[in-house]
Amino acid sequence: DGPYVYSSDIVLTLAKYNAKATFFVNGNNWECIYSRENEMRLKAALAAGHQIASHTWRHADLANLDRDEVKSEMTQLDDALVKILGVKPAFVRPPYGSYNDLCRQVAQENGQSIVQWDFDSGDSAGASASQIEDAYQDIVQRHPSTILTLNHETYETTVQALNNALETLTGAGYRLVTVAECLGGLDPYVSRTVPAVRDASW
Repeated sequence: DGPYVYSSDIVLTLAKYNAKATFFVNGNNWECIYSRENEMRLKAALAAGHQIASHTWRHADLANLDRDEVKSEMTQLDDALVKILGVKPAFVRPPYGSYNDLCRQVAQENGQSIVQWDFDSGDSAGASASQIEDAYQDIVQRHPSTILTLNHETYETTVQALNNALETLTGAGYRLVTVAECLGGLDPYVSRTVPAVRDASW
């Protein structure tokens, strides 16, 4: 749902565990992606080896939109990331996990794959830091071969629970990698180019 004020702290914490994450970002949700602060947050995350992916422009429920609206939600965010970072993401996570065949078709036409999570930390539903930590303990006890976790960089509780969650996961033998690497080393980006110079368009 970011980038947001906690993004930099999260990147620093991940570095302590040599962990790589995938940041599914919005264009205009909690804050505007084009702010100078968010430009720096995104560049820092990318430089640290994290994957930047699409969570669409304004966090709309894609299943309730027509084709042109779905395309706009995806391409507006892509355009922003090309300007800011020089990359077009290859993966998109639909807001609320809500999508249909039309969304899948538009994503495919845009060169992107839809990604869903299989474990929700509960942060966006109001879970406290200790409840988030307990959720990680529970999933690790069940020990699936892979875990695609859902966390949000827009909640302070996520930052508070992150050290413990990373300790729990690494202690159980999990290697913390990006979505693209988890899916077999796929390319995280449809294209790469030189970032744009800031001008009146952003």
